[in-house]
Amino acid sequence: MRDSFKIAIVGAGSVEFTRKLVSDLLKVPEFAGIEIALTDINQRNLDMVATILRRIVEVNGLPATVTATTNRRKAFEGARYVMSVVRVGGLEGFKADIDIPLKYGVDQCVGDTLCAGGIMYGQRNIPVILDFCKNIREVSETGARLLNYANPMAMNTWAANTYGGVETIGLCHGVQHGGEQIARIFGVADDEVDFICSGINHQTWYIDIRVKGRKIEKNELIERFEAHPVYSSQEKVRIDVLKRFGYYSTESNGHLSEYLPWYRKRPEEIGKWIDMSEWIHGETGGYLRFTTENRNWFETDYDGIVKSADVPLTEYKRTTEHASHILEGIETGRVYRGHFNVVNKGAITNLPDDCIIESPGFVDRFGINMVEGITLPIQCAATCNASISVQRMSVEAAVKGDIDMLKLAMLHDPLVGAVCSPEEVWQMADEMLVVEAEWLPQYADAVPAARERLAKGTVKTRDWKGAARKTV
Repeated sequence: MRDSFKIAIVGAGSVEFTRKLVSDLLKVPEFAGIEIALTDINQRNLDMVATILRRIVEVNGLPATVTATTNRRKAFEGARYVMSVVRVGGLEGFKADIDIPLKYGVDQCVGDTLCAGGIMYGQRNIPVILDFCKNIREVSETGARLLNYANPMAMNTWAANTYGGVETIGLCHGVQHGGEQIARIFGVADDEVDFICSGINHQTWYIDIRVKGRKIEKNELIERFEAHPVYSSQEKVRIDVLKRFGYYSTESNGHLSEYLPWYRKRPEEIGKWIDMSEWIHGETGGYLRFTTENRNWFETDYDGIVKSADVPLTEYKRTTEHASHILEGIETGRVYRGHFNVVNKGAITNLPDDCIIESPGFVDRFGINMVEGITLPIQCAATCNASISVQRMSVEAAVKGDIDMLKLAMLHDPLVGAVCSPEEVWQMADEMLVVEAEWLPQYADAVPAARERLAKGTVKTRDWKGAARKTV
């Protein structure tokens, strides 16, 4: 075991997720004495989370320490690992990501990974991510790693690795959740399903599935999903893609529907591809509604979360979130297999070397070691490559503050391109830039001209709530 070490969590005001991450870490016996440094721009949320985590440490009699500060640089000092769970622009920026594209006919469910909303979210996040990297290089341990949980996952991770000079691993739970679905349709335990997933974040494909060691073919998978009383209604896009591509996607119905050009381009057809039982299955602006309704967690849930901190960790089941398992592998040498977002470097043969892939790897004292030589089915690679081109342009635009490249990224986005004309894309990008200017310092010189063009704009917009919007 290596010496005790420090982990900084930035955006730590996300109380439930932070509590889960730290509880997972403290389940590793060798991590009993770690230092957790929390940092956030919201002092109230930060203090609440710190209180919960200190209670967990106290109840379990651990030598771990928890610090909290709004001074990010101080939190990063001496850290061996930094975890990012930030949302730059908060709900105000998120609302613009959903509402402005609707004026131009672009109906998104989530809007935080691709499409117009995800592209703008990346423009807000990437400058901040690069600031994190600068702090890490200057004050953290030599060789410190950044673990990114924030969306847009691929864009953030791409920028940090290529422009930030810090080894960055992107972490998502879509692969695990899809695996749990497969276990449900076959009526087996989660650990009786083995699979290989490969692709890019939120467009990763189950290219090999084994249930109790038996290889599962396309037709049986389709039959099982179509016969399931819940998934048959909730996952219509995923099942349709499975039928046509031959492979199941990791991502939720609502997410997947906005990454492709086929399912949300005609308002009158959107309803047949989505399910309104939960936001994640395709509701217009569903995640925005969900997060808005739950923004005041400290008034409704805080007391319950504090009480849950009194439950001993012996009764807490460690989750499948990758972070604690990765750190355990690196620090102890115990091998962990997972699916990670890293720079491709040839691991997937038919995706670009510089893109961020989500694919299998093993973790040990030598770090993350990716499985190499995977070739995606050509149809899956085609869909991934379309998104990769948008990601590449979006990252370059965000780093350089290049408004022309930003507009080209939106133009090439699969859903935006299926709905909007070039003139509409140009005006929509100007409008989003003007409205979100306070979070886009790299575009400061471009905003005045965008405002002037917008004032003279000839594209007619509409007051549209989307095909399936619910009231907050």
